[in-house]
Amino acid sequence: MTDYRVEHDSLGDLQVPADALWGAQTQRAVLNFPVSGMRPYPAFIWAQAIIKRAAAEVNHELGLFGDKQAGDKTITGEEIARAVMAAADEVVAGKWNEHFVVDPFQAGAGTSHNMNTNEVIANRANQILGFAVDDKNKPVHPNDHVNMAQSTNDTIPTAIRLGCLWRLDEMVTVLKELQKGLEDNAKSFDSIVKSGRTHLQDAVPVRLGQEFSGYAKAIERNIEKITEAAKGLRRLGIGGTAAGTGLNAHDEYHSRMVKTLQQLTDLELQESDNLFESMQSHQDATFFSSAIRTLAQDLTRIANDFRLLSSGPTTGLAEIQLPTVQPGSSIMPGKVNPVLAEMMNMAMFHVMGNDLTVMLSAQAGQLELNVMMPIIAHNLFEMMHVTIGAVKAFTQKCVIGLDANEAKAKQWLANNPILVTALNPIIGYENGAKVAKQSLAEGKPIIDVVVEMGLMERDAAEKALDAYKLTEGGIQK
Repeated sequence: MTDYRVEHDSLGDLQVPADALWGAQTQRAVLNFPVSGMRPYPAFIWAQAIIKRAAAEVNHELGLFGDKQAGDKTITGEEIARAVMAAADEVVAGKWNEHFVVDPFQAGAGTSHNMNTNEVIANRANQILGFAVDDKNKPVHPNDHVNMAQSTNDTIPTAIRLGCLWRLDEMVTVLKELQKGLEDNAKSFDSIVKSGRTHLQDAVPVRLGQEFSGYAKAIERNIEKITEAAKGLRRLGIGGTAAGTGLNAHDEYHSRMVKTLQQLTDLELQESDNLFESMQSHQDATFFSSAIRTLAQDLTRIANDFRLLSSGPTTGLAEIQLPTVQPGSSIMPGKVNPVLAEMMNMAMFHVMGNDLTVMLSAQAGQLELNVMMPIIAHNLFEMMHVTIGAVKAFTQKCVIGLDANEAKAKQWLANNPILVTALNPIIGYENGAKVAKQSLAEGKPIIDVVVEMGLMERDAAEKALDAYKLTEGGIQK
């Protein structure tokens, strides 16, 4: 026995691994693009397979599958359609993911990934019909049957949209968990008054709970932006085939495909109002990517604040204490680092880079097609995958279990000369500046300096400088 079989395509014969479900066109891509060693994300496999599943059902309903002679057997069109649907269902379920082997950096438009899908489903359908993958009489053809009424040029843009929507709920769920974790911290820390900081310099007081409420609200706003940006992805251009005209597709194919895909996926989907735009432009993908990038910059900012607020613990701010999850140094015993916040930074920098690639690729389309679609797909799916994993870990191992250091917060606040800002309505800005300078120079609390300078009586100063009251806003009297 040999460990390969011979497959045929329009360029001729080619050896393919004997147990592979893919065929000659996929094998050529494997040989042509040994670039990164990466494989397609499950979202890309699922999305492309669900399109094939829907197409087989729609084309069968339209009576487009004919009978096929396979040796001495006649395989009916209905048998072929049912076998293709069954094989596609298996791919949708993730059963054959190891047979999707084309590098993300591949031929333009994604023809290699499309053919990988076509060949795997065709060969599996042949097996379902009782034919071996090396049988020369196998009836199901990857192009004629699995790719019927389709082109790479309309299936890949549709797969990009479906693949993002497939994980949208998962992304929103982990972000809501982060939001809740931050809201819980905000409630727990609401009584702790601390020194605010602007320009990384001392500023008027805030409550630690207020600080964390801002983080929680930022995540909520990002969820809104991502959800809104995803709306454009729901418009599907399937049925445009090669250039948007719908050549080789039934007149009812587009509308039936959108309806069938909605039924199969339980996703809210709609028909494109212009198939040419849906194939030429990737603005919807770019908009969605930019919403994730906006989230990434906010998560970076929050992670940076965590690192600052937990710095020290003896020579930094140390107003919060992050959960201890691992030793921080191979040489300094007892050192603990803000590793989850550092991870979040690195993950979000990567996501921002993914977004740049999506943007550059989206503008690189020409006329009726954007040939950069494989890397748009890969980067969008990677952005979602990395964000989901990073946020989940950050929430569970850092936000939940985070503690406040109230004593340190009070210490910094007591020495903050900018508390004098609250006295502006009483003693004036110029006197306030003098008080702040003297407080800094002599290392004395603001209240002592104000009384020594004869600007206020101590009782009045203590009332005006009630730290908690200052965090509620208004004019102090």
